[in-house]
Amino acid sequence: MAKTAMCYFGLGMRAEGKAQFCKEQTEAFLRYVREDNERMNESGEACQCPATPATPAGVDWDVVAIYDDAGIPSIMHRFKRVTNAELFEGGSDAVHPAFIIGGEGYDEIYISVYPNTMINGKPYSLPFTEPATDITMEDFAAACFAKGDGWHCMTAAEWGLLANISAKLGTLPHGNTDRGHWHADSEEQGIVVKGGGGKTLAGSGPATWTHDHTLTGVHDLCGNVWEFCRGCRIVDGSIQAAQNNDAALPETDLAENGDDWHPVLDNTGKPIFGGIEGDAVVFTTGECERGYTGCRWGDVVMRCESEQLKALALYPGEKESYCWVDSSGDEYCLFRGGNWGDGSYAGVFSANLDSPRTHSYSYFGGRSAYFVKH
Repeated sequence: MAKTAMCYFGLGMRAEGKAQFCKEQTEAFLRYVREDNERMNESGEACQCPATPATPAGVDWDVVAIYDDAGIPSIMHRFKRVTNAELFEGGSDAVHPAFIIGGEGYDEIYISVYPNTMINGKPYSLPFTEPATDITMEDFAAACFAKGDGWHCMTAAEWGLLANISAKLGTLPHGNTDRGHWHADSEEQGIVVKGGGGKTLAGSGPATWTHDHTLTGVHDLCGNVWEFCRGCRIVDGSIQAAQNNDAALPETDLAENGDDWHPVLDNTGKPIFGGIEGDAVVFTTGECERGYTGCRWGDVVMRCESEQLKALALYPGEKESYCWVDSSGDEYCLFRGGNWGDGSYAGVFSANLDSPRTHSYSYFGGRSAYFVKH
């Protein structure tokens, strides 16, 4: 049995197992370090090595490099299993759904530290790269699954986990909400992509642009580009989701007419609908006006109590950010976070349930996630 551990600019790699395995992981990590240094030297950008922060109380994590079937690394953030009660008010002792995949409980999952770039048609989490856009949700999900077992497009349950952790820690992330800057403080800025409209290079902003306000947190969840969240949608007003975190599995049938969609329920088991009440979005188990509208989460009318909605971070956990809903009849999938021009409408709780799965734009992107299959 061999062990190895390395750190580079706050990013860690640990491996334990047979000597050859540890040797291969170490060589791969060092190769990434060399390539990253070469890239930074070519770009002329200055790097400052941050001190590794202490782990926030109550949250257990690691940042590691994980290699896909093509042998290319992604920088991933490990999250350990937590219960809903540990994350939000009114939560039970049930394990958060992000850790239940295919009916099995998992102790940990890994989420991309950075919005993903594309290399040879596959998405990767790497710093100071241009986030991939102009791709549909379906094509992005297929590219994630093609990376190998356990790889998948980040799911609605996983985004809900991160949003709730941020709210619990009191570290709702800032981000690129004003063409390279944070709208509330222009001193907070990232490196703008040339010809990219207003998006910034992944991870190029300050620590406040991460889920826990540390440089080793998950970057760019607020603004920059809207992100795909597989496994949640609205159809004719009905809020629907995959079971727990089954959206992480390629065999889960989440086609438009797929068999693995289930209604999101309130705490009494009634299905929840989204619609319009006055000028605001409403979530209810009763009748409501159908159509399109949006408002700040602080103005959303919540006429139901639902632990499932809270686990998905579809509640007013960030009152200034926006929620858009189209309940007019067609299928609209969930996108999160906002983009580089959304100002105070953007945020980790910002939710867009008004775009079809077939749409691709210069401000739609995503990130991969990973779990070690049992």
